[in-house]
Amino acid sequence: MSELIQRRKLLLSMVALPAITLGLAACSDSGAGTAQAEGTATDKMTTAAVEAPASTGTVDMAKLLEAGALEEKALGEENAPVTIVEYASMTCSHCASFHANTYPALKEKYIDTGKVRFIMREFPFDPRAEAGFMLARCSDDRYFAMVDVLFKQQNNWAPVQDAQAALLKIAKLAGFSQETFEACLTNQELLNNIRSVRERGANDFGIDATPTFFINGKKYSGAMSIDEVSAVVDPLL
Repeated sequence: MSELIQRRKLLLSMVALPAITLGLAACSDSGAGTAQAEGTATDKMTTAAVEAPASTGTVDMAKLLEAGALEEKALGEENAPVTIVEYASMTCSHCASFHANTYPALKEKYIDTGKVRFIMREFPFDPRAEAGFMLARCSDDRYFAMVDVLFKQQNNWAPVQDAQAALLKIAKLAGFSQETFEACLTNQELLNNIRSVRERGANDFGIDATPTFFINGKKYSGAMSIDEVSAVVDPLL
C-alpha cells in the first residue's frame, strides 16, 4: 500500500475517534473549568439590564489580529468600532449553545448593523472537531453556513459511533460529493494549518477552554448570553 493511501486511511480513521468535550461545564482538554474558569476577574462592568461578565485578561489587539496560518473568517464591517474574536471547538456543547442561542441575536443587533466585526477561529479539541472545521474550510464562502449547520446538528455527528458517515450525510446536503468529502478530510496541509491556529491561540493568547472571546482585546470565557454580550459591547460603541 502506498504512503499516500496509508495517510488517507489514517486521516479518515481519525474521524471515528470519540469526541471528548461534550457535556462539560466548559469545553477543555482536561474537562476542568467552568464558563468563567480562567484566572481571576480583572474587570467588571454593569448596565441597567444585566451585569457584564468579568474579563479575565487583556491582549494586544494588533498582535491578536495579525495574519495566521489560515485566511481569517470574518463577518461585519472591517472598520467596526468593536471586534469580537471567538475561539471555538466544533464538538464543544457550549460553543454550540452560544451559536444557537446568542449568535443569531448578535448578528442581527451588532454585526449586520456595522457595529461589530466578528472573527471565528478554530480551536479543536479532538479529531472530530478538526474534521468539522476542515469541512467548513472546504466550503469556501459557505464557511459560516457550514459551521452553523454542524453546531445545530452536533448531537447527530459528534457523539455517534460512525461520525464519518454522519458527517458525510451533512456534507452532501451542503454540496459535497464522496470524492470532495474525502479529499477535504485527507488534506494534510489544511489539517496542519488548523492545528497551527489552535497552537497560536494557546501559546500566544492563553486559550485553554472554549468558547473564548476577545472583545476589543479583553478576554471572556464561556457561552455568554446576548444580554451579557450587550453589557460588554454597548459601552464600547
